[in-house]
Amino acid sequence: MTRPKWLVEAENAHYLMVVKGNQPRLHAAVKALPWKEVTARRYDRERGDGRRSTRSIRTLTVTGLGLDFPHVVQAVKILRHRTDLKTGKVTRQTIHAITDMTSSQASPQVIGRIARAQWGVEAVHHVRDTTFAEDASKIRTGHGPANMATLRNLVVNTLRDAGHHNIAAGLREVSYTPFTRPLDLLRLA
Repeated sequence: MTRPKWLVEAENAHYLMVVKGNQPRLHAAVKALPWKEVTARRYDRERGDGRRSTRSIRTLTVTGLGLDFPHVVQAVKILRHRTDLKTGKVTRQTIHAITDMTSSQASPQVIGRIARAQWGVEAVHHVRDTTFAEDASKIRTGHGPANMATLRNLVVNTLRDAGHHNIAAGLREVSYTPFTRPLDLLRLA
């Protein structure tokens, strides 16, 4: 049973899944939907972290449109525009997603909130993967993956608490005095 099918049928839960190029047929089908005709939209604008961001969230009911994915009801298109306030550099990103939630369960505003929460999780995962090569880990059974994620989070949060913004640089600094510095950071020495 696929994860989305298991979530909906066994766990009575919902999913919002980003559709990427690793599923080329589904990605092409979602991109080809009539997005210009969509009336269910939400625009969010904010300033912070040295940038100005605008997000446009469009949702489209796709029941009966032949998307080959378990329980899919809506497709989502999120356009993100970011302007770096120092450099003026503008970046644009388009994200497509699918969900089993109906339009009454998940309006564009709700989808935007869910997606933003997921990006926060992805940001933490990105740090763990780039610093600790988490995706390449061979630990895959039992509680091993969860235990290692907990230990990696402990390291990341301890280094951030000590004022390190760059976790890799913080790890290098700690490695210079491996018998005392880690204990100092944990306030155990």
